[in-house]
Amino acid sequence: MLQNIDLTQILVLDIETVPQYPSYDDLPDNWKYLWNKKSLTLRNAEGSTESELYPRAGIYAEFGKIICISCGYFSSSGRTYQFRVKSFYGDDEAKLLTEFSQMLERHFGDPSHSLCAHNGKEFDYPYIARRCLLNGLEIPSLLNIAGKKPWEINLLDTMELWKFGDFKSYTSLELLAAAFGIPTPKDDIDGSKVWSVYWQDKNLERIKIYCEKDVITVAQLLLKYRNEAVLEEQQIITV
Repeated sequence: MLQNIDLTQILVLDIETVPQYPSYDDLPDNWKYLWNKKSLTLRNAEGSTESELYPRAGIYAEFGKIICISCGYFSSSGRTYQFRVKSFYGDDEAKLLTEFSQMLERHFGDPSHSLCAHNGKEFDYPYIARRCLLNGLEIPSLLNIAGKKPWEINLLDTMELWKFGDFKSYTSLELLAAAFGIPTPKDDIDGSKVWSVYWQDKNLERIKIYCEKDVITVAQLLLKYRNEAVLEEQQIITV
């Protein structure tokens, strides 16, 4: 199936999210109550407190916010690909979502276009859609899948593609990169450290670079899935 897809019609993306407040103590009382309820299962399973678990709140669209969306697209010259990477990032989530959505509608709004992310169907795609609604924004057409037939939904997922119908386990991007001999995107930070790098270190640039590495790795996986040569460093352009 992947061999029949035009890679230049795919936008590869990844998002980074954080809790909306720096710490549990900064939460308004009503949100503390809601987080206490939401984290109850985790607390029972791990024996952790609400405060200790709060750095994970960013994985939930109701408690978190997007601070970076990195994306990349293939262009071709003969048999050689280039892969261009761009990031939308900052403290103002509504602004970055608006800019990302405008780019998406302008350049990838055609029904022939697709999105691709690792675990995108479980995380990135619904998270972006939910945060658009919570910010009073329109959901980009590619992500607005309500009422669409399965064959009308152009959302690819490199984790789902790896399953081959096996639904028993989660396979991380880091593990697949190692299995295919692709340089790890986790050579500086990983997802568990994004909260502290954002709220404590105030280093958005570092998070952007990490997010872009994930996008490049997903693009490399797509090529590996097609038994094609991976991108060389000179083929990757950050814009």
